[in-house]
Amino acid sequence: MDLYFFDFDKTLYAYNFRMRLPALSLVTGSSQYHLAKTWWAGGFEKRAEAGEWNTSEEYLAEFERVTGAHLTLENWQEARALASTRIPASLDALALASTFGTTAVLSNNPSPFAESLPVLASDVTKIVGENRLVSCQLGVRKPDPKIYRLALDHLGVRAEDAFFADDSAENIAGAASLGITGHQLVYLDGVPQTDALHEAIERFAHRNN
Repeated sequence: MDLYFFDFDKTLYAYNFRMRLPALSLVTGSSQYHLAKTWWAGGFEKRAEAGEWNTSEEYLAEFERVTGAHLTLENWQEARALASTRIPASLDALALASTFGTTAVLSNNPSPFAESLPVLASDVTKIVGENRLVSCQLGVRKPDPKIYRLALDHLGVRAEDAFFADDSAENIAGAASLGITGHQLVYLDGVPQTDALHEAIERFAHRNN
């Protein structure tokens, strides 16, 4: 059975950090500059994505320690939802892929995202089910080839039977280094080129015909 991996941010859902940061500032009472400088520029989000804080509780406690700002999981979800907008044609591509094989999400994100994906994107989880692989759970971020090997092993699929869609060329290269067929979802004038994604899925699905 073929496997179709999809990135989440900027592949299945558009993501705009400039919508998220003001919401976090409003709910915490901390300035956008302070939050961005201490947490994101300080490298803590990337460390969280690599699995340093395995649970939402640990993540939120560390966020408060570093920024001095108290944040609940509900606050985190609300701000994240404001920054995330579904890409209908990409969701159609995910649904198309599900007719050809197993589908899964493979995303660089921290533990609150892993816990909250069914809330943030029920349309995605309806298709992929429990196949939600988040870097914080695997302990490594894309584009490190190790994350793709772990994902393949988790789902019991060979690299040559896997297709991966992501907006990042670097992430596609990491997957390709293992023999996974990759497709970069490119943007032209801010518009994702989803027709090419649909065509790539069709080509992969019928490659042996």
